[in-house]
Amino acid sequence: MMTEQEKMNMRVLIGIAFRPGAPIDRFDLFAGRQAQVRDVIDATTQPGRHVIMFGERGVGKTSLAKVLSEILSNTGQHFLNSGTINCDGTDNYSSLWHKIFRELLVEIKSKGGAGFISKDGSETLILSDLLPEEVRPDDVRYVLSGFKKPVIIILDEIDRIKDRETTTLLADTIKNLSDHDVSATLILVGVADAVDGLIKEHRSVERALVQVPMPRMSRTELLQIVDKGLESSGMEIDEHAKDRIARLSQGLPHYTHLLGLHAANSAIEEGRMKIDMSDVNRATNTAVEKSHSILSDYHKATSSPQRQNLYDEVLLACALAETDDLGYFSAAAVAKPLSAIMNKQYYIPSFSRHLTDFCSEKRGPILMKTGEPRRYRFRFINPLMQPFVILHGLAKNLLTEELLWVATK
Repeated sequence: MMTEQEKMNMRVLIGIAFRPGAPIDRFDLFAGRQAQVRDVIDATTQPGRHVIMFGERGVGKTSLAKVLSEILSNTGQHFLNSGTINCDGTDNYSSLWHKIFRELLVEIKSKGGAGFISKDGSETLILSDLLPEEVRPDDVRYVLSGFKKPVIIILDEIDRIKDRETTTLLADTIKNLSDHDVSATLILVGVADAVDGLIKEHRSVERALVQVPMPRMSRTELLQIVDKGLESSGMEIDEHAKDRIARLSQGLPHYTHLLGLHAANSAIEEGRMKIDMSDVNRATNTAVEKSHSILSDYHKATSSPQRQNLYDEVLLACALAETDDLGYFSAAAVAKPLSAIMNKQYYIPSFSRHLTDFCSEKRGPILMKTGEPRRYRFRFINPLMQPFVILHGLAKNLLTEELLWVATK
């Protein structure tokens, strides 16, 4: 048995390794995404090429963005690196580039003037001071073309930029840097709609962009997250329990970290160094109980004064429905899991109203729809909601083990 101090020490190690509330920012804690890493490294060595990584929310784009600097440094090449710059809704083109250049610090031999002078006589030049107050694409090209080292600039959450002119000017900047063969690589990170918007602003920029899609993680990658998370603590996990975590995560690393954290803490609480299925079951309940914000959205979507309503079951069927590569499912795809949940045959007219309600303000909306009447396709607005609905179904005994296995195989 573990002492209380040993349990506390183990909890600290597990808390460092499994981070559902924050992106991974250390390469030694990072798992998976090898194909995407290769694409980015290849692009940084090609003159005139820039990168845009895109995928739905929750697939780990920010974690990859945060470790890219370390990954690129480990290649042996010497870069001038901005680190990861977060875009926000208040940014315009000028403020964004002042933000970027503020992070690009260059040490030069001091001759006096602006900057921070160190004891060895070198001076740290603040590059944002070289920019005019109102920045244009050619100002960016001019400053970046003056560096001997290649420059890497990583912009995360570009979809949060609301100003259309800023998006247009970013596209102009990529074309300008590419046309002049400037030794600088922009790595843009956002949702798929941001890619479409950027390319629409400047069709000719498409040839300069290496598009790196980030789909949901494979089960193998999710299993790697569990293994790497347990590595530093010396804990082990039963293979069936590990597979259950990967299945329940539905390709989203947030849930792998969340369930891994709670399952490990469950085993530690009982003084065990090996996680088993009972720990994963407790982790499922804990994840549902402690996800207050998403649980509130779930209740808004499913609450009804009528006792015999089907909102819980229909939403669970939506979470289990077969989807396309963009996460959309048809009403017909909901019928099969709903019939299995209810143990009787259900057809679209029996639940079409529920799907419509899930797309309304009254119930969230929790789903979005696209297409034409009778041919609508649906998708969860918040991708994190889909695995949560499955976890909730397990916690409330709405979902059998057999159906879970079939739906997540």
